[in-house]
Amino acid sequence: MTEVDRSIPVLPAKSMEATLAFYRRLGFDAEVVSTPPAPDYAIADRGTLEIHFFLHEDLLPQQSAFGCYFRVNDVDALYREYAALGLPKTGMPRIIELEDKPWGMREFALIDENGSLIRIGQEL
Repeated sequence: MTEVDRSIPVLPAKSMEATLAFYRRLGFDAEVVSTPPAPDYAIADRGTLEIHFFLHEDLLPQQSAFGCYFRVNDVDALYREYAALGLPKTGMPRIIELEDKPWGMREFALIDENGSLIRIGQEL
């Protein structure tokens, strides 16, 4: 398999335990990679999607400006999978409806418990 260039977002985690539990619910394999008792860095992956997290205990989720974008091959299937989890449509965490955007993408979004905006889409 040929390796391709890629980018990996690094997002904050107010609580590493809660953050990893949320992403595991989304189907990510997630584990802390720093040495206890100070678990301050973790990696989560789901197929070719990968996110890294750094501990940021002073984070104010309501004021977070962190986020990332995942381009996927079947955004409808992923949306159905995540919508079936019963994520709320308000508050944190939450799921934002799937729709066609004027910039040529079909996408939805998640807000995690840290206030990070995760947009997920594919080209129309």
